[in-house]
Amino acid sequence: MFRALFILFLAAILQGCGAGKPHADGSGMLVRLADDDAKSLDPQKASDLTSLRIASDQFEGLTRHAADGSAEAGLASIWQVEDNGLRWRFHLRPGLRFSDGTPITARSFAQVFARLRAPATASPNAALFAGISSITAPAPDEVVVQLKTPFPALAELLAHPAIAALPMHRIARMGADWTKDRPLVTSGPYQLAEWRLNDHVLLVRNPNWHDRPAPIAHVEWRPAQDRQSALRQFLGGEADTASDFPTERLEWLNRHRAGQAHVAPYRGSYYFVFNTRRAPFADKRVRKALNLALERRLIASRIVGAGEKPAWAVVPPRLWSDAIDDRPGWADWPRQRRLSAARQLLADAGYDEDHPLDFEIRFNSSTENRRIILAMIDNWRELPVHPRLLNTEATLHFASMRRGDFQLARSGWIGDLSAPENFLAIYRCDAGPINYSGYCNPLFDHALSKAMAIDDPARRQNAMRQAEEILIGDAPVLPVHFYVSKALVSMRVAGWVDNLANVHPSRTLRLIDR
Repeated sequence: MFRALFILFLAAILQGCGAGKPHADGSGMLVRLADDDAKSLDPQKASDLTSLRIASDQFEGLTRHAADGSAEAGLASIWQVEDNGLRWRFHLRPGLRFSDGTPITARSFAQVFARLRAPATASPNAALFAGISSITAPAPDEVVVQLKTPFPALAELLAHPAIAALPMHRIARMGADWTKDRPLVTSGPYQLAEWRLNDHVLLVRNPNWHDRPAPIAHVEWRPAQDRQSALRQFLGGEADTASDFPTERLEWLNRHRAGQAHVAPYRGSYYFVFNTRRAPFADKRVRKALNLALERRLIASRIVGAGEKPAWAVVPPRLWSDAIDDRPGWADWPRQRRLSAARQLLADAGYDEDHPLDFEIRFNSSTENRRIILAMIDNWRELPVHPRLLNTEATLHFASMRRGDFQLARSGWIGDLSAPENFLAIYRCDAGPINYSGYCNPLFDHALSKAMAIDDPARRQNAMRQAEEILIGDAPVLPVHFYVSKALVSMRVAGWVDNLANVHPSRTLRLIDR
């Protein structure tokens, strides 16, 4: 009976407001274009960006993301950091309830953490929380998070929807079918009313959310097949925001749709990885030679061309608290000096014009990837190297990398957190399949472990830099550029704040009449 009444109510309010049209109070429908359709409605089983963005609209944790991407109080109102950064004590807001009226207590978070770590859950996000030793509930309104080592970015980590308040009472009763509830039982500002595969996800306000109602009553997430399709829909007035657009249209957009194309620094690195497990790239000299000859500045400015910065390291500069120069000493050498050094390294490794370095570059299919690789090959044309191309679709590409079935492959990392260790830890000896290169240096592992044990921010950061210097000196990666985020935002959308995390919760936006 409740389900039928809810559907009738939903049809009435949608008929009253119309998709994409604001009410007089600006509360109507926000249409957002995503890169793809949602893969899962369960935040602990989703790893793709679209699913996590939709989950963040529905599930709130002890903390949440503010409009500027920073972490702020969520279901917890305050917290204290104790025991030299190893214990965090959170105090819940009074009267918290799930959307179905069930109370949210401290025990909810202990149960969510237990489910996240359970082998049966098989959560792709579990490794993110490996630094947490326990989450306990010493009182109904008190949550204690115990860490293995200090982690200053914990408040940001706890804003991840995988550790948000999930309806464990529904999960215990329905198992994996809990996501079939309509409306979905949630803890955040919205709840899912409808999901039509490859068409749209419709969210409506959660009537029991603890905060003031979200400014926009209804949010519709739609998948866009590609960036061109997203641009067409946006320009046609069919959508209010889009998560990407073709770089080659940036100049046109700035001329004809001023203020609607957003480009901002992003916590992401674009690079290639060498397979260090076997020849030819088990030899550090060969890896360093290709690094020396790469013209990063030209690739970033002319090939990519949306404001990306050239990269000689893997941690984006804005993740450090102060400005640093991450360039190696040879970065400013004249090209001919770098080429001469590269030829000598290759010669020392046994490669010359009579015995050239022959290798394969694997990449996932995209026009931009191909253009970058062709530029790289052109950079290496004066060296005794014979690169070959192998492109496949993304799923096969990354599966091959996890198996170590490649020589040089397109890779990169989009940070889950604004913390250097999130970019460095994947190169530890024990990182598993995610360490695509197979790189293993106990000196690097020791330096990173030492850094992660420090709770003083300045000393921790200096130690992190030392760990990265070891990594870059060993050259298991070929850094190219640091990402920027690109988005389209209609002039009728207010509250959008460009930020390093590229996080834009729907509850922080509002619609205005123009």
